[in-house]
Amino acid sequence: MRILIVEDDPTLNSNIIKALKHEELQAEGVFDGLLAEKLLRREAYDCIVMDINLPGKTGYDLCKDYRTLNTTTPVLMLTAFSELEDKVKGFECGADDYLTKPFYMRELVMRVKALLKRANQQQTASSVNDIIVAGDISIHTAQKKVTRQGTEIALTPREYQILKKLCEHAGEVVSKKDLISEIWGSALDVNTNTVEVYVNFLRNKVDKPFEKESIKTKVGFGYFIAFE
Repeated sequence: MRILIVEDDPTLNSNIIKALKHEELQAEGVFDGLLAEKLLRREAYDCIVMDINLPGKTGYDLCKDYRTLNTTTPVLMLTAFSELEDKVKGFECGADDYLTKPFYMRELVMRVKALLKRANQQQTASSVNDIIVAGDISIHTAQKKVTRQGTEIALTPREYQILKKLCEHAGEVVSKKDLISEIWGSALDVNTNTVEVYVNFLRNKVDKPFEKESIKTKVGFGYFIAFE
């Protein structure tokens, strides 16, 4: 497993690398956003750990641009801010998880391992079921591509995972707890409000442009997808 650490604090960068190598994970560090961008265009990694406040190019912009090239490699964002708006912005840019400074190195290692495990599981599952069809929505799992009525819809990794889960269980209620467990795993600061934010993102991308109301809420239970 190859992990890139994008953090401008040399001490923290070095400590993260040491902690990951202690767990027998291959890690390398870079200190600014522009250099990181060049590496991400040239090299393949299994996970990216990136700070938000970077010289040259912010973590938000770096992650957003990276997602135009790669939609599957997990990204863990580091930030000194704990406001929900900052986390939402990070997730909108394509981050898979979020860790607020200061943090315990053990927790970072745990989250990286969880991201690597889920990425591997999703890759295995996508090779078994190539296309999921629910109503007029088609999900091409190998390419992580979503279309509706023949029009491709650009989704962030988290939005894609939630839609995939709902379509796999079309007509069935999926609880917020189940979504958190399967998609975020052991992320300690993910709660039902985060799920609500992502479902709202999905509705704006998957339903509203097509004048549909397919993603529905069952109050007190969760969400389900249904087609009239």
